[in-house]
Amino acid sequence: MKTLQDYIDKLNALNFREMYNKDFFLTWEKTDEELEAVFTLADALRFMRENNISTKVFDSGLGISVFRDNSTRTRFSFASACNMLGLEVQDLDESKSQIAHGETVRETANMISFMADVIGIRDDMYIGKGNAYMHTVADAVQEGYEDGILQQRPTLVNLQCDIDHPTQIMADTLHIIHEFGGVENLKGKKIAMSWAYSPSYGKPLSVPQGAIGLLTRLGMDVVLAHPEGYEVMPEVEEIAKKNAEKSGGSFTRTNSMAEAFKDADIVYPKSWASYAAMEKRTDLYGKGDFDGIKKLEQELLAQNAEHKDWTCSEELMKTTKDGSALYLHCLPADISGVSCQEGEVDASVFDRYRVPLYKEASFKPYIIAAMIMLAKFEDPSGLLKKLEEKGTPRKFD
Repeated sequence: MKTLQDYIDKLNALNFREMYNKDFFLTWEKTDEELEAVFTLADALRFMRENNISTKVFDSGLGISVFRDNSTRTRFSFASACNMLGLEVQDLDESKSQIAHGETVRETANMISFMADVIGIRDDMYIGKGNAYMHTVADAVQEGYEDGILQQRPTLVNLQCDIDHPTQIMADTLHIIHEFGGVENLKGKKIAMSWAYSPSYGKPLSVPQGAIGLLTRLGMDVVLAHPEGYEVMPEVEEIAKKNAEKSGGSFTRTNSMAEAFKDADIVYPKSWASYAAMEKRTDLYGKGDFDGIKKLEQELLAQNAEHKDWTCSEELMKTTKDGSALYLHCLPADISGVSCQEGEVDASVFDRYRVPLYKEASFKPYIIAAMIMLAKFEDPSGLLKKLEEKGTPRKFD
């Protein structure tokens, strides 16, 4: 039976000091020990909540959420993480701000940050834009802090960009770690990160890219599967190849969903738009060519429809390791016969894995809270000890 001290001891053995006062943009910008610190602290925070120990490390302050795309799980996970630490959340609705009147990113970033300790941003729709926007915000608040405008420099957490979805893939990975009994048990395990058919258009690349960018670091055999024409960013594939070489795992790509699923320990069937299509859409939006965007959308929907056989079926699941691979999805899934006529996964498969899927999603608030704590506090393990000694219950009986 683990104790909080076990998590504290594990944290103390890791070198994560460089995360202090730093932002979290991409998983491959962090060291192995820094990622392990996020997992460990997330588990510690979950342990404390389960044992009715308050995790409030702020008495006041704001967590600013900026969502430039729709969200359910990540939006509420960010709010939960901030609340868990004692921060109040304020959402920046750009349609109600002065951005429409010409307010610059530099000005907006400073105006929302007077009392802010963290800014969470989702900007995943346009290639070459989302991650760049996050860096612009981060540079602006750094400048504001150095100029004495801001009393504290808010940490920026990437809640999904055009390149990576770090909070999602780290929550997925922590779920895998728990399911397989430890990160050391993931070496040699095969995971199929596969494209799957969806009747909708333009889903971001950041989930599959996040998966191949992180899971290849754990010594896993990662297979990226997609029909021809649904390639991801080549630079992220290169990162995955280098990770696999270093970790002793492997990274391969195939145009066969059946090949990817065969003997897989884990499957992650998920639709995404091709890198080339997302680049074209970004270019059309930049030109204000809305007729061109509508035409592209129809072309891509027709292209998707040519691959309706790319679905996570009962038949494919039987070909996985012992016919019982762990099924993952970032949600919401396109469920055949439920949310759409034909989609990413058979209803019977999804329903069988519904409880573990929801548990997978439940790790995200703790991952985000851990990212915030590691950036805002120089000695988080010491802080955990103080919270334990203080013994304030989260919920008074």
